[in-house]
Amino acid sequence: MRILHTSDWHLGRSFHREDLLAAQAAFVDHLVETVTAERVECVLVSGDVYDRALPAVDAVKLCNEALERLAERTRIVLIAGNHDSARRLGFGSSLMDAAGVHVRTDFATVGEPVIVGDAAVYGIPYLEPELVRHPWDLDERSHAAALTEAMRRVRADAASRAERSLVLAHAFVTGGESSESERDISVGGSSQVSASVFEGVDYAALGHLHGRWRITDRVRYSGSPLAYSFSEEKHVKGSWLIDLHADGIVSEFVASPVPRRLARVRGRIDDLLTDASYEKYEDRWLQVTLTDPRRPSAAMERLRRRFPHTLVLGYAPEGGRAESRTWSDRVHERSTLDLATDFVAEVTDAPATAPERALLHEAFEASRRKEAMA
Repeated sequence: MRILHTSDWHLGRSFHREDLLAAQAAFVDHLVETVTAERVECVLVSGDVYDRALPAVDAVKLCNEALERLAERTRIVLIAGNHDSARRLGFGSSLMDAAGVHVRTDFATVGEPVIVGDAAVYGIPYLEPELVRHPWDLDERSHAAALTEAMRRVRADAASRAERSLVLAHAFVTGGESSESERDISVGGSSQVSASVFEGVDYAALGHLHGRWRITDRVRYSGSPLAYSFSEEKHVKGSWLIDLHADGIVSEFVASPVPRRLARVRGRIDDLLTDASYEKYEDRWLQVTLTDPRRPSAAMERLRRRFPHTLVLGYAPEGGRAESRTWSDRVHERSTLDLATDFVAEVTDAPATAPERALLHEAFEASRRKEAMA
């Protein structure tokens, strides 16, 4: 059986105000071409289809087009991620089943597989520990407890079947590394789950981390199809093409198209503007850190004359502290929780304590859950 494992499309997301919808549409074209050329029997989409719970109209349109085109060629199993609204993404899922598009967003059905060829495919959507703790009678509120119970249900069903078992899950599994573009999902100080929770299945198609990670041969992240932060500068983006055989798997990573390469550079502004060695960066999206002793005037305007795709500008003078930082510098790719704890420190003249940070985290998570369930 041949499957294509992809995840974290984040349709509707921008990159430092650069619209990525055209690049995401190009990825969909690439995905359809790959499915056709490689005769893929099932596409697995492991969550974060959209970038937010209330996606923009253009993002919904692109998702609809992607699923329609893929459904003409193959079967699709898709789960909700922590950025998706499970209720909105799951709308009409029972009707879409008939078209070969199997959307799984309800934690109550994790032990009910989609049968594709000779494989039972189990979709485990992102599990909010607080939401599943009481329905599943869990002893603790944690990602490990939630995913362990989900896999117990999967194994109980798989034991009664002759088919091979595949699992889609959206979680932070130990062995991968996060980037700056994933949303924090930690609960009680921990967001990670051991890969051993997936023991016994033929393949676990993971989503959430934006890098390509082979946790084990049978437990992998495909990563996001596009880069969504400069920390992903060295990532190779794409999807896993997996052939399942009776004695193991054969895999190939299929790289997706790159709209524009990323780079991070630092140095004095005059060097950046005149040194020939920087010529290779002229067509890239850039994060620039200037190291001049004094902040250069009109720096962004001057940089963009040579590097028109400069998106982020920082300042870190050599041998000393920056005289000041702009608000954009201070909040650049920082989490809501970090900004809130900065505010606490600002108004109390003391860093936020662990209980204060935990309370703020709980408040933000409650707000996010309310939005996702709306």
